[in-house]
Amino acid sequence: MRHFFHIVSYVFHPLFIPVGGTILYFMIAPYSTLEIQSGNVLPIFILTVIIPIIFFLILKNIGLINSIFLPTLQERKYPLYISCILLLMILYKVIPNNYVRELFYFFTGLLTATCTALILIFLKFKTSIHLLGMGSILMFMIALSIHFEKNITLAISLFIIMTGLVATSRLYLKVHSKAELLIGFLIGVCSQLIILKYWL
Repeated sequence: MRHFFHIVSYVFHPLFIPVGGTILYFMIAPYSTLEIQSGNVLPIFILTVIIPIIFFLILKNIGLINSIFLPTLQERKYPLYISCILLLMILYKVIPNNYVRELFYFFTGLLTATCTALILIFLKFKTSIHLLGMGSILMFMIALSIHFEKNITLAISLFIIMTGLVATSRLYLKVHSKAELLIGFLIGVCSQLIILKYWL
């Protein structure tokens, strides 16, 4: 069972949330050209998956972090700093070149959530980044369903189950407390909910 929950934690790692939300958008959006898709998905994948992995290897080699799950408050600071910078690069360099309004606000919400998690670290509170990511995508899915008037209730229901599975895995592995999971999820949901009025 422990191995199963480790796999769940890897599959739904926060590293994949930005590119996951991007792919999700293009799956739901009724209008999108191949040029716009490739112009967004590829650079976002490079900036939010490839580059963070390179930085992780560098930080691990110099002894600043020990695990990809960042168990301590001190270890979390550096990846969150890097994440904020990369999200800003996406907002200012990637999306404006292939402007997609919904994605712009999705990444604005992710940046807000990441900054909030970083602030909480300075307050000595370890937020669950896994649940923060799951909450962000879940709220984005619901908003896209309303925005494009598409019935994706089954997909939303499955993702809610997956969110519960991720929360269970974090508890089972004793990585987070219930409060840390709940706060992380609420930060993710609320960061997307607050900006809905600008695009929905």
